[in-house]
Amino acid sequence: MNDILTAIDYTDAIRVSGFSIYDDIEIGDPALWIPTPELETILDDGLRDISLAGLPLRTRSKVVKEHVCRALGYPVPASFKKTQPRFPAQFFDCYVQKSNNLQDWNEELSPTRRYVVIRVNPNDTIVKVKVVTGDALALLDTTGTLTQKYQARLIPSHERTELVAALDTDRLKAFTSEGVDLSRIESPVNHPRVRQLLPIHAIYERLKTMVGIGFPDIGYDQERNRGAALHRLVCEHLGYADYRDDGQFPDIRHQLLEVKLQTSPTIDLGLACPDSVEALDVPMIEGKQIRHCDVRYALFYGTTDGTTVRITHFFLSTGEMFFSRFPQFGGKVLNKKLQIPLPSDFFDD
Repeated sequence: MNDILTAIDYTDAIRVSGFSIYDDIEIGDPALWIPTPELETILDDGLRDISLAGLPLRTRSKVVKEHVCRALGYPVPASFKKTQPRFPAQFFDCYVQKSNNLQDWNEELSPTRRYVVIRVNPNDTIVKVKVVTGDALALLDTTGTLTQKYQARLIPSHERTELVAALDTDRLKAFTSEGVDLSRIESPVNHPRVRQLLPIHAIYERLKTMVGIGFPDIGYDQERNRGAALHRLVCEHLGYADYRDDGQFPDIRHQLLEVKLQTSPTIDLGLACPDSVEALDVPMIEGKQIRHCDVRYALFYGTTDGTTVRITHFFLSTGEMFFSRFPQFGGKVLNKKLQIPLPSDFFDD
Protein backbone atom coordinates (compact mmCIF):
# COMPACT_ATOMS: atom_id res chain seq x y z
CA MET A 1 0.00 0.00 0.00
CA ASN A 2 1.65 3.25 -1.13
CA ASP A 3 -1.10 5.73 -0.40
CA ILE A 4 -1.00 7.41 2.98
CA LEU A 5 -4.24 6.97 4.87
CA THR A 6 -6.45 9.61 6.43
CA ALA A 7 -7.19 9.79 10.14
CA ILE A 8 -10.56 8.06 9.60
CA ASP A 9 -8.91 5.27 7.59
CA TYR A 10 -6.54 4.49 10.45
CA THR A 11 -9.27 4.23 13.08
CA ASP A 12 -11.42 2.09 10.77
CA ALA A 13 -8.49 -0.24 10.07
CA ILE A 14 -7.76 -0.61 13.79
CA ARG A 15 -11.42 -1.26 14.58
CA VAL A 16 -11.65 -3.98 11.91
CA SER A 17 -8.35 -5.58 12.99
CA GLY A 18 -9.68 -6.40 16.46
CA PHE A 19 -6.27 -5.52 17.93
CA SER A 20 -5.96 -4.26 21.47
CA ILE A 21 -3.75 -1.44 22.71
CA TYR A 22 -1.30 -4.13 23.87
CA ASP A 23 -0.80 -5.82 20.48
CA ASP A 24 2.47 -5.05 18.71
CA ILE A 25 2.33 -2.90 15.58
CA GLU A 26 5.42 -2.20 13.51
CA ILE A 27 6.33 1.49 13.33
CA GLY A 28 5.33 2.70 9.88
CA ASP A 29 2.79 -0.07 9.23
CA PRO A 30 0.79 1.47 6.36
CA ALA A 31 -2.60 0.56 7.81
CA LEU A 32 -2.29 0.25 11.57
CA TRP A 33 0.53 2.55 12.75
CA ILE A 34 -0.85 6.09 13.16
CA PRO A 35 1.87 8.69 12.40
CA THR A 36 2.21 11.49 14.94
CA PRO A 37 0.40 14.27 12.99
CA GLU A 38 -2.62 12.04 12.34
CA LEU A 39 -2.55 10.74 15.91
CA GLU A 40 -2.79 14.32 17.16
CA THR A 41 -5.69 15.08 14.83
CA ILE A 42 -7.66 12.00 15.92
CA LEU A 43 -7.16 12.57 19.63
CA ASP A 44 -7.78 16.31 19.50
CA ASP A 45 -11.04 15.75 17.61
CA GLY A 46 -12.06 12.82 19.81
CA LEU A 47 -11.26 14.22 23.25
CA ARG A 48 -11.91 17.94 22.96
CA ASP A 49 -14.80 19.24 25.13
CA ILE A 50 -14.89 16.12 27.32
CA SER A 51 -15.40 17.10 30.98
CA LEU A 52 -13.26 15.54 33.71
CA ALA A 53 -14.77 17.70 36.44
CA GLY A 54 -15.11 16.15 39.87
CA LEU A 55 -13.08 13.03 39.07
CA PRO A 56 -10.37 11.90 41.50
CA LEU A 57 -6.91 11.77 39.89
CA ARG A 58 -6.79 7.97 39.45
CA THR A 59 -10.33 7.86 38.10
CA ARG A 60 -9.56 10.75 35.77
CA SER A 61 -6.55 8.89 34.36
CA LYS A 62 -8.67 5.78 33.72
CA VAL A 63 -11.48 7.76 32.09
CA VAL A 64 -9.02 9.58 29.80
CA LYS A 65 -7.48 6.28 28.69
CA GLU A 66 -10.95 4.89 27.95
CA HIS A 67 -11.75 7.90 25.76
CA VAL A 68 -8.39 7.53 23.99
CA CYS A 69 -9.18 3.89 23.18
CA ARG A 70 -12.56 4.79 21.71
CA ALA A 71 -11.15 7.66 19.67
CA LEU A 72 -8.52 5.40 18.08
CA GLY A 73 -10.86 2.48 17.38
CA TYR A 74 -9.51 0.16 20.08
CA PRO A 75 -11.74 -1.82 22.45
CA VAL A 76 -11.64 -0.54 26.03
CA PRO A 77 -9.89 -3.19 28.15
CA ALA A 78 -11.52 -4.41 31.36
CA SER A 79 -8.48 -3.03 33.19
CA PHE A 80 -5.40 -1.13 32.08
CA LYS A 81 -2.03 -2.82 32.55
CA LYS A 82 0.93 -0.97 34.02
CA THR A 83 3.00 -1.17 30.85
CA GLN A 84 5.71 1.19 29.65
CA PRO A 85 4.43 3.02 27.71
CA ARG A 86 0.79 2.79 28.70
CA PHE A 87 -0.35 2.37 25.06
CA PRO A 88 2.24 -0.06 23.63
CA ALA A 89 0.51 -0.63 20.27
CA GLN A 90 0.95 3.02 19.25
CA PHE A 91 3.92 3.58 21.57
CA PHE A 92 2.67 6.54 23.58
CA ASP A 93 1.94 7.81 27.09
CA CYS A 94 -0.79 10.26 28.12
CA TYR A 95 -0.45 13.27 30.41
CA VAL A 96 -3.30 15.53 31.50
CA GLN A 97 -2.00 19.08 32.04
CA LYS A 98 -3.65 22.01 33.75
CA SER A 99 -0.31 23.81 34.13
CA ASN A 100 2.59 24.31 31.70
CA ASN A 101 5.01 22.28 33.82
CA LEU A 102 5.36 18.73 32.54
CA GLN A 103 6.98 16.66 35.27
CA ASP A 104 7.53 13.42 37.19
CA TRP A 105 8.89 11.25 34.40
CA ASN A 106 9.65 7.73 35.62
CA GLU A 107 11.68 6.73 32.60
CA GLU A 108 14.21 8.18 30.22
CA LEU A 109 12.72 10.02 27.28
CA SER A 110 12.81 7.98 24.09
CA PRO A 111 13.17 9.68 20.69
CA THR A 112 10.55 7.39 19.13
CA ARG A 113 8.03 7.28 21.99
CA ARG A 114 5.09 9.65 21.60
CA TYR A 115 3.79 11.84 24.41
CA VAL A 116 0.09 12.74 24.31
CA VAL A 117 -0.28 15.97 26.27
CA ILE A 118 -3.90 16.78 27.12
CA ARG A 119 -4.72 20.34 28.13
CA VAL A 120 -7.64 20.97 30.50
CA ASN A 121 -9.04 24.39 31.40
CA PRO A 122 -9.78 25.58 34.98
CA ASN A 123 -13.16 23.77 34.75
CA ASP A 124 -11.39 20.46 33.96
CA THR A 125 -12.69 20.33 30.39
CA ILE A 126 -10.33 19.11 27.69
CA VAL A 127 -9.56 21.99 25.33
CA LYS A 128 -6.59 20.73 23.31
CA VAL A 129 -4.49 17.64 22.64
CA LYS A 130 -0.91 17.81 21.39
CA VAL A 131 1.23 14.83 20.43
CA VAL A 132 5.02 15.10 20.30
CA THR A 133 7.84 12.61 20.05
CA GLY A 134 10.38 12.36 22.82
CA ASP A 135 12.94 14.12 20.68
CA ALA A 136 10.69 17.11 20.06
CA LEU A 137 9.73 17.25 23.74
CA ALA A 138 13.37 17.13 24.83
CA LEU A 139 14.16 20.20 22.73
CA LEU A 140 11.75 22.17 24.93
CA ASP A 141 13.88 21.53 28.00
CA THR A 142 15.74 24.69 28.98
CA THR A 143 16.59 23.59 32.52
CA GLY A 144 19.65 21.48 31.72
CA THR A 145 18.01 18.33 33.10
CA LEU A 146 17.64 16.62 29.73
CA THR A 147 17.33 12.86 30.16
CA GLN A 148 19.55 12.02 27.21
CA LYS A 149 21.56 14.41 25.15
CA TYR A 150 23.67 13.64 22.11
CA GLN A 151 26.17 16.27 21.06
CA ALA A 152 28.75 16.66 18.33
CA ARG A 153 31.29 19.29 17.30
CA LEU A 154 31.31 21.40 14.15
CA ILE A 155 34.63 22.97 13.18
CA PRO A 156 34.29 24.98 9.95
CA SER A 157 37.04 24.64 7.35
CA HIS A 158 38.09 27.04 4.60
CA GLU A 159 35.38 25.47 2.41
CA ARG A 160 32.16 27.45 2.65
CA THR A 161 29.97 24.49 1.66
CA GLU A 162 30.50 20.76 2.17
CA LEU A 163 28.53 17.77 0.91
CA VAL A 164 29.57 15.25 3.54
CA ALA A 165 27.70 12.33 1.96
CA ALA A 166 27.59 12.36 -1.83
CA LEU A 167 24.89 9.68 -1.88
CA ASP A 168 21.85 8.90 0.19
CA THR A 169 21.71 5.70 2.20
CA ASP A 170 21.12 2.52 0.22
CA ARG A 171 17.60 2.29 1.65
CA LEU A 172 16.61 5.83 0.70
CA LYS A 173 18.24 6.42 -2.68
CA ALA A 174 15.87 4.02 -4.44
CA PHE A 175 13.00 6.36 -3.57
CA THR A 176 14.56 9.64 -4.76
CA SER A 177 13.97 11.45 -8.05
CA GLU A 178 15.79 14.27 -9.81
CA GLY A 179 14.04 17.52 -10.58
CA VAL A 180 11.04 17.16 -8.27
CA ASP A 181 8.82 20.25 -8.50
CA LEU A 182 8.19 20.97 -4.83
CA SER A 183 5.99 23.97 -5.59
CA ARG A 184 3.21 21.47 -6.32
CA ILE A 185 3.47 19.88 -2.87
CA GLU A 186 0.89 21.03 -0.34
CA SER A 187 3.23 21.23 2.64
CA PRO A 188 6.88 20.61 3.57
CA VAL A 189 5.67 18.63 6.61
CA ASN A 190 3.79 16.09 4.49
CA HIS A 191 4.95 12.52 4.87
CA PRO A 192 7.74 11.51 2.45
CA ARG A 193 6.68 9.56 -0.63
CA VAL A 194 8.40 7.78 -3.46
CA ARG A 195 9.28 10.03 -6.44
CA GLN A 196 8.82 13.13 -4.25
CA LEU A 197 12.19 12.92 -2.46
CA LEU A 198 15.08 14.87 -3.93
CA PRO A 199 18.46 13.07 -3.84
CA ILE A 200 20.90 14.52 -1.35
CA HIS A 201 23.11 16.12 -4.02
CA ALA A 202 20.08 17.98 -5.43
CA ILE A 203 19.20 19.31 -1.96
CA TYR A 204 22.82 20.43 -1.64
CA GLU A 205 22.68 22.37 -4.93
CA ARG A 206 19.48 24.14 -3.90
CA LEU A 207 20.62 25.08 -0.39
CA LYS A 208 24.28 26.00 -0.85
CA THR A 209 23.22 29.35 -2.32
CA MET A 210 22.02 30.33 1.17
CA VAL A 211 25.59 31.04 2.28
CA GLY A 212 25.93 34.81 2.74
CA ILE A 213 22.23 35.35 3.48
CA GLY A 214 21.30 37.28 6.61
CA PHE A 215 18.05 37.29 8.59
CA PRO A 216 16.79 39.15 11.69
CA ASP A 217 17.93 37.94 15.10
CA ILE A 218 15.12 39.38 17.19
CA GLY A 219 12.29 38.41 19.52
CA TYR A 220 11.65 37.25 23.05
CA ASP A 221 12.81 33.74 22.18
CA GLN A 222 15.82 34.11 19.93
CA GLU A 223 16.54 30.41 19.45
CA ARG A 224 13.01 29.57 18.33
CA ASN A 225 12.73 32.67 16.15
CA ARG A 226 16.08 31.98 14.52
CA GLY A 227 14.98 28.42 13.79
CA ALA A 228 11.67 29.53 12.28
CA ALA A 229 13.39 32.12 10.08
CA LEU A 230 15.93 29.56 8.86
CA HIS A 231 13.28 26.90 8.17
CA ARG A 232 11.31 29.39 6.10
CA LEU A 233 14.40 30.20 4.01
CA VAL A 234 15.18 26.50 3.53
CA CYS A 235 11.63 25.80 2.31
CA GLU A 236 11.88 28.72 -0.09
CA HIS A 237 15.23 27.60 -1.54
CA LEU A 238 14.05 24.01 -1.89
CA GLY A 239 11.15 25.29 -3.98
CA TYR A 240 8.11 24.91 -1.73
CA ALA A 241 5.33 27.43 -2.21
CA ASP A 242 4.37 27.10 1.45
CA TYR A 243 6.20 27.17 4.77
CA ARG A 244 5.14 25.09 7.73
CA ASP A 245 6.85 23.79 10.86
CA ASP A 246 4.98 21.44 13.21
CA GLY A 247 7.84 21.00 15.66
CA GLN A 248 8.36 17.33 14.84
CA PHE A 249 11.53 15.55 13.77
CA PRO A 250 12.75 15.91 11.08
CA ASP A 251 11.93 19.57 10.46
CA ILE A 252 11.08 19.19 6.76
CA ARG A 253 9.46 15.77 6.93
CA HIS A 254 8.59 15.64 3.23
CA GLN A 255 12.30 15.61 2.35
CA LEU A 256 13.44 13.77 5.49
CA LEU A 257 15.55 16.84 6.20
CA GLU A 258 16.58 18.07 9.66
CA VAL A 259 17.71 21.71 9.73
CA LYS A 260 20.10 23.14 12.31
CA LEU A 261 21.53 26.60 12.84
CA GLN A 262 24.91 26.78 14.55
CA THR A 263 26.37 29.95 15.99
CA SER A 264 28.77 27.89 18.12
CA PRO A 265 30.69 24.65 17.46
CA THR A 266 28.52 22.49 19.76
CA ILE A 267 25.76 20.66 17.86
CA ASP A 268 22.91 19.76 20.20
CA LEU A 269 21.23 16.65 18.80
CA GLY A 270 18.78 16.03 21.64
CA LEU A 271 17.60 12.42 21.79
CA ALA A 272 18.04 11.61 18.11
CA CYS A 273 21.37 9.96 17.41
CA PRO A 274 21.93 10.57 13.69
CA ASP A 275 23.40 7.15 12.85
CA SER A 276 20.71 5.21 14.74
CA VAL A 277 18.96 2.41 12.85
CA GLU A 278 15.79 2.88 14.92
CA ALA A 279 12.60 3.24 12.90
CA LEU A 280 11.45 6.78 12.15
CA ASP A 281 7.83 7.74 12.81
CA VAL A 282 6.75 8.06 9.17
CA PRO A 283 4.71 5.66 7.02
CA MET A 284 6.67 2.99 5.19
CA ILE A 285 7.69 3.76 1.61
CA GLU A 286 6.97 0.83 -0.69
CA GLY A 287 7.14 -1.57 2.23
CA LYS A 288 10.45 -0.22 3.58
CA GLN A 289 10.67 1.53 6.93
CA ILE A 290 12.73 4.72 7.05
CA ARG A 291 15.28 4.90 9.87
CA HIS A 292 16.92 7.79 11.72
CA CYS A 293 20.17 7.20 9.81
CA ASP A 294 18.33 7.81 6.50
CA VAL A 295 17.51 11.40 7.50
CA ARG A 296 19.49 14.19 5.81
CA TYR A 297 21.03 16.86 8.09
CA ALA A 298 21.45 20.43 6.84
CA LEU A 299 23.73 22.42 9.14
CA PHE A 300 24.07 26.16 8.68
CA TYR A 301 26.92 27.84 10.54
CA GLY A 302 26.57 31.56 11.12
CA THR A 303 27.50 34.61 13.10
CA THR A 304 25.30 37.15 14.84
CA ASP A 305 25.79 40.70 16.00
CA GLY A 306 22.62 40.53 18.08
CA THR A 307 20.55 42.03 15.31
CA THR A 308 21.28 39.92 12.22
CA VAL A 309 22.31 36.29 11.78
CA ARG A 310 24.49 35.78 8.71
CA ILE A 311 25.11 32.31 7.27
CA THR A 312 28.80 31.69 6.63
CA HIS A 313 28.97 27.91 6.04
CA PHE A 314 26.66 25.10 4.93
CA PHE A 315 27.04 21.35 5.47
CA LEU A 316 24.82 18.50 4.29
CA SER A 317 25.10 14.89 5.44
CA THR A 318 23.10 11.75 5.91
CA GLY A 319 22.60 10.59 9.46
CA GLU A 320 24.58 7.50 8.56
CA MET A 321 27.70 9.59 7.73
CA PHE A 322 27.12 12.38 10.26
CA PHE A 323 29.84 11.48 12.74
CA SER A 324 32.42 11.06 9.99
CA ARG A 325 32.51 14.88 9.78
CA PHE A 326 31.13 15.99 13.13
CA PRO A 327 32.74 14.03 15.97
CA GLN A 328 30.48 13.00 18.80
CA PHE A 329 31.43 13.97 22.30
CA GLY A 330 30.04 13.95 25.80
CA GLY A 331 28.12 10.69 25.41
CA LYS A 332 24.73 10.83 27.10
CA VAL A 333 23.69 12.59 30.28
CA LEU A 334 21.22 10.44 32.19
CA ASN A 335 18.60 11.63 34.65
CA LYS A 336 15.51 9.78 35.86
CA LYS A 337 13.27 12.77 36.47
CA LEU A 338 12.44 15.78 34.34
CA GLN A 339 10.50 18.95 34.76
CA ILE A 340 9.90 20.54 31.37
CA PRO A 341 8.28 23.98 31.31
CA LEU A 342 6.12 23.96 28.20
CA PRO A 343 6.29 27.19 26.15
CA SER A 344 3.26 29.45 26.40
CA ASP A 345 2.29 28.70 22.78
CA PHE A 346 2.72 24.90 23.06
CA PHE A 347 -1.00 24.24 22.67
CA ASP A 348 -1.54 26.87 19.97
CA ASP A 349 -2.61 25.69 16.51
